Amino acid sequence: MRALLDRYRADAEAGRLAFQSCRACGANQAFLRPFCQACGSEDIDWRHAAGGGTVAAHSVLHRAPTPDYRAKVPYAIALVDLDEGVRVMTHADLDLSVGQRVALSFAPHESAEGTLHLPRVSAAE
Repeated sequence: MRALLDRYRADAEAGRLAFQSCRACGANQAFLRPFCQACGSEDIDWRHAAGGGTVAAHSVLHRAPTPDYRAKVPYAIALVDLDEGVRVMTHADLDLSVGQRVALSFAPHESAEGTLHLPRVSAAE
């Protein structure tokens, strides 16, 4: 699993949201796994999101889950249906609403593991 996470984080640092795609059945998946969640095949490929999507759910959080989030409160989390058919969880602008078109970017976040580049969505123009 560490190799999958390292690959995902390297893409995020380069400003690309990576997701997995099964070469056997064509299913896409956002949560990293060494196998396809649809058919069980281990023939997994990587793809990158183009950067557009639609908000499926949006929540504003007023409590920090860890000390490194305290300065960000309040902050928003969204479930976003990417144009590629994959649903991902991202940080989000506070004023988004369900059904709204969004554009994907990345924001650095300092954590105990170092600088992470977290996906974030804002209203599409």
